[in-house]
Amino acid sequence: MAQESFAMQFHEPQLRRLHALAELGEPLVTDELDSPEVRRRLRDVDVLMTSWGCPRLTAERLAAAPRLSAVFHAAGTVRDLVSDDVWRRDILVTNAADDNAIPVAEFTLAAIIFAGKGAPFLAQHVRTHRDDWSGIDRAALSNRGGTIGVVGYSRTGRRVVERLRSLDVDVLVADPYVSEADVTTAGARLVELSDLLLACDILTLHVPALPSTRHLVGATELSLLRDGATVINTARGAVLDTEALEKECAAGRLHAILDVTEPEPLPASSVLYELPNVMITPHIAGSLGSETQRMSDSALDELERFVSGQPARASVDPSELEASA
Repeated sequence: MAQESFAMQFHEPQLRRLHALAELGEPLVTDELDSPEVRRRLRDVDVLMTSWGCPRLTAERLAAAPRLSAVFHAAGTVRDLVSDDVWRRDILVTNAADDNAIPVAEFTLAAIIFAGKGAPFLAQHVRTHRDDWSGIDRAALSNRGGTIGVVGYSRTGRRVVERLRSLDVDVLVADPYVSEADVTTAGARLVELSDLLLACDILTLHVPALPSTRHLVGATELSLLRDGATVINTARGAVLDTEALEKECAAGRLHAILDVTEPEPLPASSVLYELPNVMITPHIAGSLGSETQRMSDSALDELERFVSGQPARASVDPSELEASA
């Protein structure tokens, strides 16, 4: 992993557990797998603990690690890390995507509540109307009785639905990969995407970036949203058509809260930077700071289970990567 990832994710409690669970060598941390020094270490390695900044595990690199039997990823997706050769070797791979979903769901809930009150947009309004705060339609600013549309019943989507139970709202879910019973049990209703778009006041996206989800919400989908609806994206920028959103927001018809964009960052010329009905944050919803240590602890839990002969809790199934992060 990158040195900065290690410094952020592995503090004294994590290092203490690591020393107790495994025989460690030098270098303990590396951000490359190709130098002679690291290749010598790889010959004796049974387990890799990885995170952001780890190079892809190619056939050549795996050949240098003949004993490798497990990769415990202390971050989210392993899509860019794991090659097909990892699966051919039948190497166990786990990730901490479930743990990374927690702060994203928390951020999304906050965004939904703020959107219902118009907070991000009215905060800009008062800056330019410092001597007069009248003219605001306060009767429309409410989180009670609204309809929230959750696209993607993913790890994060599920947690968002759970947290929305604290609000007096109607929750709709669109996801072709889940059962109606699962969504109903969570207190939401499973509907088709078009029906969700027509009904919701706030749309929040929680699908992975896949070829099948690129511009899942484009001009046609945005046109189905009612006037004044808010689009929240904490998933991946590519699932939302930026150009189509720019047109809708520039016309004043829709609001947007964007933690991810396509491209990222947006070009300096993007109209979205200037619009009072748009809030953009620099990809901060996911695990940051001390939140990342939750993922380190999860990877260490997997290591402990591996050492004690117990099955992994968060193993990655390569067959599921077509529909998940």
